Amino acid sequence: MNSVSRRTVQLGAAGLVATGLLLMTAAPAAAHVTVSPTVTAAGAYTVLTVSVPHGCDGAGTTKVAIKVPEEIVAVTPTVNTNWTVEKVMADLNPPVKDSHGNEVTQRVSEVVYTAKAPLPDGMRDKFELSLKLPDTPGKTLVFPAVQTCEKGETAWVQVPAAGQNADELEHPAPGFKVTEAEKEGAEAAPAVQQVAATSDTGNEGDGGTSVVSWIALAAGILGLVLGGLALLRSRRPAA
Repeated sequence: MNSVSRRTVQLGAAGLVATGLLLMTAAPAAAHVTVSPTVTAAGAYTVLTVSVPHGCDGAGTTKVAIKVPEEIVAVTPTVNTNWTVEKVMADLNPPVKDSHGNEVTQRVSEVVYTAKAPLPDGMRDKFELSLKLPDTPGKTLVFPAVQTCEKGETAWVQVPAAGQNADELEHPAPGFKVTEAEKEGAEAAPAVQQVAATSDTGNEGDGGTSVVSWIALAAGILGLVLGGLALLRSRRPAA
């Protein structure tokens, strides 16, 4: 084996070791019940995806109860055909006004999904909750979840103390931080840029050919010509 081949093998082995270490490090975090928001901006509407990646010590999951932070009043759960869903209500004292000026006397304190058939330990499922985020940028919202299984349960309710890393906890409660509210027009700009980019590449519907396609075609032809010339020169007998 020459030095180049030996070096290639060494680099490949090092890459495999690094990948293995990365997967070992990420495995515990990936095994947690997590919550992923589509938007985190203060005062915005968002859809939270609560993921359940496994059962309880090999036992299938039968129920997942998700507590809702007190800052949130209304929650609309998405239907999951494999589960029944229930909203647990709590009284508001004092009542609050909603965005339409109506008086609201109760809030959703918990959303409970109950499996029609146990979710096997090696299978994953998810639950979606639509809600409006509070106008509190910098606030961490925590959604403690209790996962009930055919045998036993796992309470994902641990909250890190000040300065503590959530990854150090065995059963951390899922949550995320509310970010600053987006400025007006901030979301419209990317859409305008996308339309402009699409227009620059031409329109296939009108039978025309885009500028990018012509450039690619010309580059391909030029490459063939240069390759042919190089081949002819290599076969030309020396003078």
